[in-house]
Amino acid sequence: MVPNIKFDSGSHKSDQHGSFSEIVCRTLLSSNSPVLDSFSLVDISESEVSKDLESWIGIAFARHVRKLVLKLRIDYQVQDLITFPSVFCGCNNTLEILELKYKYLFVLDFPCRVGLKSLKKLDLRYVGFEGGEECVCNLLGGCPSLEDLVVYRKGNYDAKTFTIAVPSLRRLTIKDSFQGTRNGGYVIKAPCLKYLKIKGVGSIDTRFGSFSFIGGHCSLGGQGIDESEWYGFCLIENAPQLVEAKIIGVIDIHVHNENIMESLTSAQRLSLDFSPLKVCDEISYHFFRHIGMTKQKKISTAGECEWEQHPKRVPECLLSHLETLVWTRYAWDREDDKQVATYILENARRLKKATFYTEPIQPNIKSEEREMLLNELANVARASNSCHLMFESSD
Repeated sequence: MVPNIKFDSGSHKSDQHGSFSEIVCRTLLSSNSPVLDSFSLVDISESEVSKDLESWIGIAFARHVRKLVLKLRIDYQVQDLITFPSVFCGCNNTLEILELKYKYLFVLDFPCRVGLKSLKKLDLRYVGFEGGEECVCNLLGGCPSLEDLVVYRKGNYDAKTFTIAVPSLRRLTIKDSFQGTRNGGYVIKAPCLKYLKIKGVGSIDTRFGSFSFIGGHCSLGGQGIDESEWYGFCLIENAPQLVEAKIIGVIDIHVHNENIMESLTSAQRLSLDFSPLKVCDEISYHFFRHIGMTKQKKISTAGECEWEQHPKRVPECLLSHLETLVWTRYAWDREDDKQVATYILENARRLKKATFYTEPIQPNIKSEEREMLLNELANVARASNSCHLMFESSD
């Protein structure tokens, strides 16, 4: 039987049989199996592991560990950073899952390219990179089988530009709550990417936010920020195999050229969370053009929707592709929201179902007013005779 070894908070303490460190070592060495299926330290205080962690990891790697999970709790009396022992990553053919989870506790330093040939999932939550941008490239570039990558960060203090160049990558999750100067950002090169989720990543210019895509040049901004608190860019190369994409916590949209959102147009399911949504005169045509290239489209707006001007011509892709529209947090009492929704209904010829989840009625607004405004949208002459229109309450 292949062993799974896990130590969590409170379940293993020092006793008459030895210290916590001795118990861990004895447990790691006790099995006769040549392969260790998993080794996990979950919610263990850093003061209990900092001196012996390298030895434990060394034993786990010597036992051909397949899954390594390190999720530690900070000891505010110690507050020592733990450097992950890179020596074990030079050439490894067995490790398939690596999870390092702790806010600024782990420091990664890979002066040379790693050799994690079998690694399929990598979960990095608030770790630091001692070697900066080169360290990031040495880690990700040495994982030829990597399929699932999770990155949680809060700033680019360690790596100004975070480059994810992984040809085998299929699933990518990025969460970043950076607050600082507008320098650096993300560069993503993953041609096999199928599932993408990005939360809280964008940039700010003098007018409004931008979130750029290589091969698409789509610009989506950040939520609750000003022009001094965001990244300069997030560049994503074209992802032709994309099945589902979720962009969450953005503030507006601005497009620099007619190739808007090319990186997302292959997605069968596309969810954009705008707060608020800005559709400006210079980009409205290209915005709706690429919205229409996905059959299923979900729009979520937490703030006002600013509609400045209709596009001069109706995008062919909006006319011919869009089949399902879900608009959450639709502000039924805002004229700009109504104009954007009306434009889609009037021009999406293949639209089969449109669902609008409306905001709750405020105490000072009569329900009759809400019903009247929703009826106006319901009575819009739709381009699709088979379109089923639904209104649901968000509360």
